[in-house]
Amino acid sequence: MMKKTFSPVSAETAQPSEHDGQAADFRARSKLSFDRLVEMGRKMGMENPLFVCHERAAKATSLINGREYLNFATYDYLGINAHPEITDVVTEVARRFGTSCGASRLVGGERPQHRELEKSFANLYGVEDCIVYVSGHAANVSTLGFLFNTRDVIFHDALAHNSLVQGARLSGASRYSYVHNNCDDLEEKLKAHRSARKRAVIVTEGLFSMDGNIPDLPRLIALKKKYDCMLLVDEAHSLGVLGKTGRGVREYYGIEAAEVDMWMSTLSKAMCGCGGFIAGSRELVEYLKHGSPGFVFSVGMPPVIAAACRKALEIMLREPERVRRLQRISKYFLEYAGGIGLDTGAAQGYAVLPILVGDSMVAGFLSTALFRRGIYVMPVTFPAVQEGTARLRFFLSAVHEEEHVREALDAVVEELPKAQAVVEQYRREHENGHQ
Repeated sequence: MMKKTFSPVSAETAQPSEHDGQAADFRARSKLSFDRLVEMGRKMGMENPLFVCHERAAKATSLINGREYLNFATYDYLGINAHPEITDVVTEVARRFGTSCGASRLVGGERPQHRELEKSFANLYGVEDCIVYVSGHAANVSTLGFLFNTRDVIFHDALAHNSLVQGARLSGASRYSYVHNNCDDLEEKLKAHRSARKRAVIVTEGLFSMDGNIPDLPRLIALKKKYDCMLLVDEAHSLGVLGKTGRGVREYYGIEAAEVDMWMSTLSKAMCGCGGFIAGSRELVEYLKHGSPGFVFSVGMPPVIAAACRKALEIMLREPERVRRLQRISKYFLEYAGGIGLDTGAAQGYAVLPILVGDSMVAGFLSTALFRRGIYVMPVTFPAVQEGTARLRFFLSAVHEEEHVREALDAVVEELPKAQAVVEQYRREHENGHQ
């Protein structure tokens, strides 16, 4: 059994030397809530749930330190990772092209696999073109940071992914965060701030990665038209998950692709690869390809990864029963959790299923208690989520079975009060001066 405890540098030992320079500033700034949480966990003997090493492809189960665990921490939503067809095509491409693109695609890194992948996603969305970045995070940061500037304005959902927020900040545009999934609040901000800026974009996700809920995309489209905005939809967690065939939130609502200016998704989840893309008009894609820093100044995606993602997309479209299985097991999780008194928050039953426990330390102890029982699920705590909304975040896959769900959730019900008791006792003993 793995036994790791938190061992951060303490405030007492983190004294800067005269040679530390700016490094000391980083140490000082690191003494924030998460660092205090880590220190508290170390004192309480909490095992560190981070950075465990998986010893084979992580699917419904995973091998960690020679022990098999139920695994709820994989983005392999459709169970396609390690599919023999993907392994075969990757082997073939590696023999011919190796494992590196070798350069930025703009100056010498273009390979057939890149354009084939981009054409496949343009066809999937029914748009003119697509650009593939080597990183999903970089796709958002570089696209928003490049397209918009100080004359513009960006309106983003309060729970938008870090990459979207960082891209908005990089752009220098005015930035307004609207209440999560609240189109009335968005419209108030559009009324107040849109007219003062040249260009505007509304930014949302197709399926929110922390809460597992879906935006009101038809209303967002109506607002975009009314206030002359662009619209970017990040489908990192909705591609392969929503819709009858996994085509995402567009298929879920039955809307035309052209109603959204930029369709974005990562390739590391249902497509079981790495990277990200923006799909839209040919003019937009050409502009990004010749100026977006995350594309122009980054090495191109390895051709083996491009080939793997394209094959995963092909399997998804050929086998829509994978999407149906994922949706069934997700709904089962939602219903079973509710039936035994667990709080799933705003989750709608699509792949991302949180169990809210409130307190960050409780979430950490609950995760480690489940790990001891052979169940791997990660805690999400402040500042990744708002204070008081810590949770265990379960990722469901098409290869999970109902008995997997029952075993994990029954264990949560048993271990949750124990974790709460441990944290409450520690605080009673130490917050009254008994250090």
